[in-house]
Amino acid sequence: MQTALYPINTQKIEAKLRQAYGSQNLRLVKRISALLQLGQGGSVAQVAETLALGEQTIRDYLHAFLKRGIASFRYKASQGRRSKLTPRQRQQLKSWIKAGPLKAGYECGCWSALMVQDLIAKRFNVSYHPHYVSTLLRNLGFSFQRARFVAAHLNEAKRQEWMTHKWPEILRLSAAKDALILFGDEASFAQWGSLSYTWSLRGDQPTLPTSGKRKAYKVFGLIDYHSGQFFYQGQTGRFNSEGYTAFLTQVLQQTHKHIILIQDGARYHTSKATKQFFDQQSARLTPFQLPTYSPDFNPIEFLWKKLKKRSTHLRFFKQFDDLVQQVDEGLLYFSQTPNEITVLMGKYCKTLGTQAA
Repeated sequence: MQTALYPINTQKIEAKLRQAYGSQNLRLVKRISALLQLGQGGSVAQVAETLALGEQTIRDYLHAFLKRGIASFRYKASQGRRSKLTPRQRQQLKSWIKAGPLKAGYECGCWSALMVQDLIAKRFNVSYHPHYVSTLLRNLGFSFQRARFVAAHLNEAKRQEWMTHKWPEILRLSAAKDALILFGDEASFAQWGSLSYTWSLRGDQPTLPTSGKRKAYKVFGLIDYHSGQFFYQGQTGRFNSEGYTAFLTQVLQQTHKHIILIQDGARYHTSKATKQFFDQQSARLTPFQLPTYSPDFNPIEFLWKKLKKRSTHLRFFKQFDDLVQQVDEGLLYFSQTPNEITVLMGKYCKTLGTQAA
């Protein structure tokens, strides 16, 4: 044995061992180590015990080396177990998962591994362990995510009409009038704050201080599609037509351009008093209504999320004035950084009709 390994092949074998260590190939490390130990006079039983391998495995290593030399160190790539589902079946399963469990005949609105296992068994007569179903779904491009609610009253025809006709019409009108395109909305910032997940010991629910006061700072906002300009007005009272039209009057005084106003269907947006205001300002202002239940079509929703994350999320405001000051500082920041808003507009154009990430 020593003649077979030493001195002719020792350097080559040790070089292969270093390569095996470098690639973290434990199987090959053990194989080469076994041969080197045999070459140094170790018995099959001793080497097997040292490397925690079977004696027959050691003999197989030796026999293969004596027959093929260093070429015996090459392992064929494992082909893996053949998939139980054909490529066509995998694509069909993918389309069913994307369509959702309700369309597949289940009463739940969210998929679980057990439900997918049942779907595969029923549709393809193929049995999978639930643990493997998760692996299969990841291989198909899925991940386990938190779902979101979407209003059941969505009018898809109206939404499609907005994307394909109304929005292009607004862009053409803006170009013709050199007008601002202002997306409008309102947001409330609660003094009692907002919570999120945090690390804590099991069984010991974390707590955060709060004032307990049910009071909120309310903000009207408009952002320009072209420039990222941000108009806003904060108040402590309730949102109503009077406050809304007063805010729009201030905005009209801050620009000489025509304004194309895009708004949702809040009552004070469509009230009789607001419509009268629009009629009076028709030479300077043209309103458009978003499809009902479509906040995902309004890019200012992205801004409110960023503002709340920056100014109020996971924060405690003992005094209401502290809340107002913090929100006002956030509003001022975004009004002075229009590039932050134009980025949101780019995101809006790219994901029109989808939820903000």
